Amino acid sequence: MSLKKTSLCCTVEAMSTGREILHKMKAKARFGTSTSDTGKGKCKMSGRRVTHGYHLVKGKTNHAMEDYVVAEFKKVRDNELGLFAIFDGHLGHDVPDYLKSHLFDNILDEPDFWTETEDAIKRAYRMTDNKILEKSVDLGRGGSTAVTAILINGTKLVVANVGDSRAVISKNGVAKQLSIDHDPRTEKQKIESRGGFVSNLPGDVPRVDGQLAVARAFGDKSLKGHLSSEPDVFVEDIDDVTEFFILASDGLWKVMSNQDAVDAIKQIKDAQSAAKHLTEEAISRKSKDDISCIVVKFN
Repeated sequence: MSLKKTSLCCTVEAMSTGREILHKMKAKARFGTSTSDTGKGKCKMSGRRVTHGYHLVKGKTNHAMEDYVVAEFKKVRDNELGLFAIFDGHLGHDVPDYLKSHLFDNILDEPDFWTETEDAIKRAYRMTDNKILEKSVDLGRGGSTAVTAILINGTKLVVANVGDSRAVISKNGVAKQLSIDHDPRTEKQKIESRGGFVSNLPGDVPRVDGQLAVARAFGDKSLKGHLSSEPDVFVEDIDDVTEFFILASDGLWKVMSNQDAVDAIKQIKDAQSAAKHLTEEAISRKSKDDISCIVVKFN
C-alpha cells in the first residue's frame, strides 16, 4: 500500500529547452534528461534551510545523454524528506528513466522503511531490479548505476549505491565518501564464483565478461547472472559541522578526488552554481564522459 505523500512548501527552479519541459520540471521537481540540464530548489527542514542545485553536461560520447536526476522534497507521514539521486545509464536511457520514476516510490512503500531503513532500501533495490528484468522486452538490454540519498528531517542522511556514481559529504571542510565504487577488480572473486570473468580487453578498463566496467548495476539482463544489484548503504548524521554533500556520476570522479571536489565549491554559497562549477572543472580536467552532479547545502 502506497504511503500518502504531500508536497512541502519548497521552491524549485529549472532552466531547460522548451516550455513544456520547463513546465514539467517545475511541477514535479523530478528530472530526467537527454540533453544538458540545470536546476535548483530550497526548503526548510526541521528549522534548517536546505538548498539543492544540479547540473548535467553531455560528454564527448557517440550516444545521447543517458543520465537522469531526481531532486525533490516531500512530506511523508509527517516527516520531511529530501530525495536525491543520479542514475547513469548504459546501452540506452530506458532503465535509468524507469529508476527515476519508480525507485524512490518502491523504497518509501516498504512497510518497515521507518524502522529498518537499511534493510528496506536493500529490498527495494532488489525488487526494482527484478521488475526491470521482467520488463526487459520493453526496457531493452541496457542498465544503469545508481546513487540515492534520502535526507530525513534534515538530521539524517541515508545513501545507497550500485555502480560507480558516488556520494561525498563535507564536514568542517573534510571530504568523506558515503558510497563504494563497485569496480570489477575488487569484486573479481565474486564475479568468477557466479561463472563470469573480468577482462581488461577491450581497452584498458576492467570489465565484467569483457563488457561492463562496473560490478553492480540495475538491468543488464544478459550479464545479470554475473552481476549484483545489491546496494551498499551508509547512514550519516547531519550535525552543526555538516556543510554540504555531493552526488555525481563517474564522469566527475574520474578526474577529481573527493577532497578536490569539496575544495572546489566550499566557498560557493549557491548550490546550483556549485554543481555547475564542479561539472565545468571536470571538463577542464579533460573528462570526456557524461557528467551529472547534485549539490545539497545546509545553511
